[in-house]
Amino acid sequence: MSTDNDTDSGSNSCKAPDSDGEVADDIAIVAFERKMDTAEEIVDGIGDRYESVEILAYHGDVFEEHWGEYDCFVGLMASGIAMRKTAHLLDDKWDDPAICVVDEELTWAIPITGGHHGANQVADDLARMGAVPAMTTASEAAGKRGVEKQAKALDAHVVNGDSTVATNLAVLDDELGPVERLDGPRAVLVDDDVSVLKRNGDDGVVLGCGSVAGTDVEQFHAAWDSALDAADCDREDVEFVATGTRKADEAGMLEAAEEWGLGVVAFEKETLTEFEGPSPSRSKELIGWPGVAESSAIAGGREHELLAEKARYDEAVTVAVGR
Repeated sequence: MSTDNDTDSGSNSCKAPDSDGEVADDIAIVAFERKMDTAEEIVDGIGDRYESVEILAYHGDVFEEHWGEYDCFVGLMASGIAMRKTAHLLDDKWDDPAICVVDEELTWAIPITGGHHGANQVADDLARMGAVPAMTTASEAAGKRGVEKQAKALDAHVVNGDSTVATNLAVLDDELGPVERLDGPRAVLVDDDVSVLKRNGDDGVVLGCGSVAGTDVEQFHAAWDSALDAADCDREDVEFVATGTRKADEAGMLEAAEEWGLGVVAFEKETLTEFEGPSPSRSKELIGWPGVAESSAIAGGREHELLAEKARYDEAVTVAVGR
């Protein structure tokens, strides 16, 4: 049984645009017959987040039979079973499908291979259903955002996956700094400890956003919808939400973006100053920061263009649209 959210999902290959990154588009839930009701619950609970979700009945060779057809297997079973049945299939972490196991009561979601290649993503999504994501990858365990997760927030993928060993260590030591952006046409020469991110799509818009402290999720959603309407765009057009580092921990914005399936990218003051928007900014006068909404929308857009100037909604959220 499957649910398809994309007419092109029938190819069923390990085709996530970043096989060196963490995105899983096509997943398979492997379940014993007695657990099929729970498998159906998982489809209902998280299926809208994937291009396709298929349920496979467990038998001894099910993983081997379907290896390479999906970006991530969700094993509705004990972790030991999944480990024993897939250990001999594992070859290269950049190419192998991810594996996440979950118990029948949906208490724990445990990535066992490919944490940064889809398993952590699935575990995070299962948390919406009450499961506790038990992640052991170093950056997540430390509560920090690894390079692969930063790539996802930018709707991008890591081109040179082996580099993330060094760059994620730098993340743990707070030494990596923000993602640097290079617009082409250019040629770039990098060492093995530099992760190169490439954006997945050719178009799309960026929501530049600022807010007052304590703004709730509904206010963000209403403001974003209004801004998109004004720009003649839809939610599906949004690549990510952009803001400034001083607003990066705004809980309502982070939760609102999560509910829309978007990442949040926070730009440093220097970057925002480089891409300062045309509208006057009170924050520039008071604290020396350019207006966050317009400058982050311009900085985040691939064309560095402002599609819609900033507007303030509900006296709480300021939004601009960039491309």
